[in-house]
Amino acid sequence: MRVAICGTVGSGKSSLLSCILGEMLKVSGIVRLSGTKAYIAQSPWIQSGKIEENIMFGKGMDRQRYDRVLEACALKKDLEILSFGDQTIIGERGINLSGGQKQRIQIARALYQDADIYLFDDPFSAVDAHTGTHLFNECILGLLDSKTVIYVTHQVEFLPAADLILVMKDGKIKQAGKYNDILKSGSDFMELVGAHEEALSALDSIDVEATPSGEGRSSGNSKSVLQKQESRNDRKDKADNSGETQAQLVQEEEREKGSVGISVYWKYIRTAYRGLLAPFALLAQILFQILQIGSNYWMAWATPVSKDAPAHVRGTTLILVYVALSIGSSFCIFGRALVVAAVGYKTANILFNKMHLSIFRAPMSFFDSTPSGRILNRASTDQSTVDLNVASIIGLFAFNIIQLLGIIAVMSQIAWQVFIIFIPMIAICIWLQRYYIAAARELARLCGICKAPVIQHFSETISGSTTIRSFDQEPRFHDISMKLIDGYSRPKFYTAAAMEWL
Repeated sequence: MRVAICGTVGSGKSSLLSCILGEMLKVSGIVRLSGTKAYIAQSPWIQSGKIEENIMFGKGMDRQRYDRVLEACALKKDLEILSFGDQTIIGERGINLSGGQKQRIQIARALYQDADIYLFDDPFSAVDAHTGTHLFNECILGLLDSKTVIYVTHQVEFLPAADLILVMKDGKIKQAGKYNDILKSGSDFMELVGAHEEALSALDSIDVEATPSGEGRSSGNSKSVLQKQESRNDRKDKADNSGETQAQLVQEEEREKGSVGISVYWKYIRTAYRGLLAPFALLAQILFQILQIGSNYWMAWATPVSKDAPAHVRGTTLILVYVALSIGSSFCIFGRALVVAAVGYKTANILFNKMHLSIFRAPMSFFDSTPSGRILNRASTDQSTVDLNVASIIGLFAFNIIQLLGIIAVMSQIAWQVFIIFIPMIAICIWLQRYYIAAARELARLCGICKAPVIQHFSETISGSTTIRSFDQEPRFHDISMKLIDGYSRPKFYTAAAMEWL
């Protein structure tokens, strides 16, 4: 059975389909669907991935039905143009496909599912008249001849093929019946048909009046326009082909290998204020270390060894000097923290602005080949690391080196025998650190790469939630999401385990 839904813009046609799918809040009544359903939205939703995967949509390969669906949806010629055929990877939101191609892939996806009930939300408006007629004849009148089809359309020429026509107005069904019966009744349906015929006649009159010499001149102009359009399309297809012969549009994210060079850290330090504040942070740490050693030495020298031993200074002097040294150490720590925070904030701000400008000034080809999840991962996780961690880690490394040198200097004056054990222990620690850093660095890079697919899949699932629910594909998308999350959690867990091992 074929049911056509027609009406003016905003009359409630798409809302009626949403009610059938259960996408709208039901106030009263019962909605019951007997059998499986497939939904073709007005705005096509395409997953990033292979064309074949988009058409199969989780179902196993049936080559005979697959070829029939491609033929019915007029996709075979498009696939022949593409270098990789149906193995071509579609960019995010089908960015490397035309609107008509996306719509036909969406129709092919629904036809391949072999559902019992099909809901078409005016998909033929996204293609030209010839292709729309082909799709209607081959799909709705051909492959779906034995199925229940409910289709929304603005093309009046598709209405006579319906067994039942519903005329919508102001969110209500105003008329229902066969084409001839409703046509005879007049009113709203006659207005719709009359408006369609007036629009067609207006287009014809514009074509005729385009040139003074009438029909022959107009047809000549039309032919020349078509020839120009075809030549442009041929050039575009050749350009696309030349690009696709080299590689797919969307490439897997590459993972850097090897250690991070000293030049990277040096460039980070020099980014803010040309590195002029770095010596002040080191000077504050050196002064702090001197004051710490001085306060400890003061307490050891000024405090009597025993009750009988005479005091070198009075108790008040002892406390005042120690408090002064401690306050000086506190000011040094405070100054060091201020410098590190200022450098970290300024550097993070500069790097973010550079990334922001680079993204906004990037050519469209960059967005065609780069998933949004990858961009969001750089702008969120990686930027957060630059904001919160990098400056403090570099600062702590430098400060700990200075502190270690201070401890070595003190120990060399008091108990140099400790170096007999100290030197081998330092060598073992350096060996363990190098062993750990190699693994931790690669695990951190794996975390960054594995997070982008999670963000991208979540974004795609949200945008295509209506289509996913209409095909009853929620469990499959849930499983894919869990696999991606597990893939991201695995290196995160190993990173924590490596830290505990160290």
